[in-house]
Amino acid sequence: MTVVINGYSEHRIPLLRSITAAYSASPSVAVVILLWCNPSTPARTLSDLTQNLSAAVLRAPSASLNHRFHPWEEIRTRAVLICDDDIEPDLNSISFAFKVWRSDPDRAVGFFARSHAYDVAAREWIYAMEREKYSIVLTKLMIVSAEYLGIYSCDARYAAAREIVDEMNNCEDILMNFVVAEESGKGPVMVGARGGGIRDYGDARNDGVAAGMREVGLSSRRGEHRKRRGECITRFHRVLGRMPLKYNYGKMVDDVGEQGLCDKGGKLVLCDHQDFK
Repeated sequence: MTVVINGYSEHRIPLLRSITAAYSASPSVAVVILLWCNPSTPARTLSDLTQNLSAAVLRAPSASLNHRFHPWEEIRTRAVLICDDDIEPDLNSISFAFKVWRSDPDRAVGFFARSHAYDVAAREWIYAMEREKYSIVLTKLMIVSAEYLGIYSCDARYAAAREIVDEMNNCEDILMNFVVAEESGKGPVMVGARGGGIRDYGDARNDGVAAGMREVGLSSRRGEHRKRRGECITRFHRVLGRMPLKYNYGKMVDDVGEQGLCDKGGKLVLCDHQDFK
């Protein structure tokens, strides 16, 4: 598969060297691409990065989150792993997720799951985590068929939804889950981490991680983030005219919880040992 890492913060460049090396060492990975989406980063910085990175570096034409799912010509594999620049899985976890995807390539596969739910009183959709079911996998680490990239980026049916992503500067992962569910009629699959697990440097619940590395993500503002993502679900539903998201109750883990590892008191523990906010 091809790995596409979304990069934005120059603070995370040292971490990117470790992450790209981890993906490059996986026998399941053909190519690693760092998609740089920060238009203010000097060209010299990216040039220097290219010299010292186990990945090809592509500069996105703008900061639009929709570029994460662009069908770049460098992608020549059927499977594409889309991930954030602060997630470092081990080789066993990558291979396991790829094996699960190959068993049903119509689905989106990932380690981090959420769900949609309807607030009857407010008459709007909300973004949630429910232990018994899920309908969304996040682009912290998501594997999808390359076919869906073209549909997401080029299909006129999703043009208004892509505009919402640009307006909100959020929710591109939710829209991809809409696309996959609409095209396949299937919900996503959450898989469990194997071996050394998944190191989640961007989780705000980490101790001992530099603020510049931890808080650049959109999801660092937890309460506001959940509200805005619920608004995205409601607006996607409105412009598409239906709700294609489908719940999955079968999973490769004991329950639907966080699988990222956070630093707590000098030890790596599951981030989900603390409350989801």
